[in-house]
Amino acid sequence: MPTWTSSAKDAVTTALGPSRVWATLGFGILNEVYWPATGRPQVRDLGFLVAGGGDWVEVKRAQAYRLETPSPCVPLPRLVHEGDGYRLELEIVPDPLRDVLLISHQLTGEGRLLYPLLAPHLGGSGHGNTAWVDGGLHAAKGAEALALLSATPFARASAGFVGASDGWQDFARNGAMTWEFARAENGNVALIGELPPGEGVLALGFAATPEGAATLAGSALAEGYEPIRERFVAGWETWRDGLKLPRGKAELRQEALLSAAVLKVHEDRTFPGATVASLSVPWGFAHDDAGGYHLVWARDAVETGLALLAIGDVEGAQRMLSYLAATQSSSGCWSQNFYPDGRPYWTGIQLDEVGFPILLAAKLRELGTVEETRIDGMVRSAAGYLARTGPLSPQDRWEENAGASPFTLAVEVAALIAAADWLEGDDREYVLALADCWNERIEDWTYVAGAELAEHYHVPGYYVRIGPPPVDGGLCGRIPVRNRAGESVPATALVGLDFLYLARLGLRDPHDPRITATLTVVDGELRAQLPTGVAYHRYEGDGYGEHADGSPFDGSGIGRPWPLLAGERGHAALLRGEDPRPYLESMARMTSPGGLIPEQVWDAEPIPERNLFPGKPSGSAMPLVWAHGEYLKLYTARAAKRPIELLPAVEQRYGGAAPTAATTWFWREQAPVTRLPAGRGLVIEATEPFTLHAGFDGWQAVSDRDSRPLGLGMHGVHLEPDEFAEHASLEFTRRLESGWEGRDWHVELA
Repeated sequence: MPTWTSSAKDAVTTALGPSRVWATLGFGILNEVYWPATGRPQVRDLGFLVAGGGDWVEVKRAQAYRLETPSPCVPLPRLVHEGDGYRLELEIVPDPLRDVLLISHQLTGEGRLLYPLLAPHLGGSGHGNTAWVDGGLHAAKGAEALALLSATPFARASAGFVGASDGWQDFARNGAMTWEFARAENGNVALIGELPPGEGVLALGFAATPEGAATLAGSALAEGYEPIRERFVAGWETWRDGLKLPRGKAELRQEALLSAAVLKVHEDRTFPGATVASLSVPWGFAHDDAGGYHLVWARDAVETGLALLAIGDVEGAQRMLSYLAATQSSSGCWSQNFYPDGRPYWTGIQLDEVGFPILLAAKLRELGTVEETRIDGMVRSAAGYLARTGPLSPQDRWEENAGASPFTLAVEVAALIAAADWLEGDDREYVLALADCWNERIEDWTYVAGAELAEHYHVPGYYVRIGPPPVDGGLCGRIPVRNRAGESVPATALVGLDFLYLARLGLRDPHDPRITATLTVVDGELRAQLPTGVAYHRYEGDGYGEHADGSPFDGSGIGRPWPLLAGERGHAALLRGEDPRPYLESMARMTSPGGLIPEQVWDAEPIPERNLFPGKPSGSAMPLVWAHGEYLKLYTARAAKRPIELLPAVEQRYGGAAPTAATTWFWREQAPVTRLPAGRGLVIEATEPFTLHAGFDGWQAVSDRDSRPLGLGMHGVHLEPDEFAEHASLEFTRRLESGWEGRDWHVELA
């Protein structure tokens, strides 16, 4: 069965120009190569065998190499492999003008020959590929083709089926290249070629036809390696010189420059502005999943866009916003994730992914760079979707649970406040009043006092990871723990760092006693002190990660610490007047040999045979673009003394404190009001017109009232505070357009 490769990457690279090829490197060789978009992997790997003197070695298995680049912000990887009797130098250069990768190779060693070993996975899968030999190594599947040509022609070559007649099997069985098969049709295929001794250049070209791929590869070889290399370096240096990156400790600044390059590498050019979460497939060596992380998540994309703004790449952030406007659904939301061309992959809804594009638009508007009509429509549509479907989200940011996540709620409220600048009249008044109500109720949905963890850590209470919907018992309910075979735990038993965005977006003071108390709990429950520094688990009992023996996640496992969350904790430290440098240092040290930040790091005893070492990358996604964005934002926030996400409009409205007397509360079935504080008006609302049938104190003084439009497509009946005087309760039901809703509701009046 075909599989992808390990997501333990050494480096990622692409050229800045018309070229549409993205390459990743791991274990000292090329592995997944993407074309013509970041969502389309076409090659499993391109490795090398070194043979001669009666023995042979596959360099990726020897793992005796080092990686170098000219500078952290120029992703030109140079690999030096050294073994018994040989030295192999490789340099990988994407051609800025063509859909071609050039690989310079130099092998020294008496009697040693070099054998490139290419595994096509055209069309995003190892199934159904056809490979053949014709002056070079060729493969095709449908309207996708590749060609690997050599400036010094192959001495011999062969095409075979993986595990049966491929070149690796030939060496494994015979100790040398003895097979020369001309063609392998419609299967999981691999190609091998023998290169003349010494040095040379390979060109890997991609096109819709075999002839086109060969033409591109051949023309790159004809132009020559050096001019293409110079053009590649010049493009990256020009981009680097336009960045605005604060000075800092050398180790930290180098990681910031590399992180900037990682973000830039992950932007698509077929679909400018599209930024995938990672050019990798978590635990890819164990499966053939077509998705992996080479998909766009609106949340991860905006986190990247904000990081680009933090380093002065305004144009990059503008392209991203334009792309998000084009991929927004007609209802105003974005799919859970999607291919760079906009096709949905998973189809869940996460309300933070609806709010984040508004925050990016607001930040660009703050800089005076957003005036496009299409963006205006995007913001209004997204705000309408939030207003109609919030505040509880069908999925949290970890894509596991429905309910009230402090992270999602913070993004929703900040987004609604930001969207008000694009709205007028009833729409504007409604969105501001709704945001005030939701902000004031965050603690009702997510903060618990006196529970078991509070007693254990001697604090009055804490924010939970997520509060279940009221129909599931709210804070008294249970949370299904995904990836743990149907296990569920009380909502009060799970904490996470999700609450930190309440302060980061300006909804709560970072010194709020509830924030401080929850920091005590999460530092006790989730903090992992590792040889490389500090990272945090998502939540206790997380099942997304390797098993105890290091075997890959297969639907269950043990969640490992996330460097990304060290960045979030560092932002909290910054807001509280502390130096976040220890968190930056941790993130910078939990990287691959090439400085890439992983999704998770290993936190158990070392397992060398699985390349698992404490504090270093596990087999999950690497690089994680969101983590590199978080690093950049923390690095720049340390100099600016404030997070880039903190919008003046939110800061001015709330000043870090929840409104303690929002004039109006909003009742909706998804988030009902069970007890209304004194002095508040109440709006009973729905997404369609209705008649309210209501009474007081056990259905006394019953009356009917027709709803009116509130704004943003919502309808409601507004009950003023003086109507509740001397009443203990409100009872009501509604006649919707489809008829009576069939149940009564009760609100206790304070």
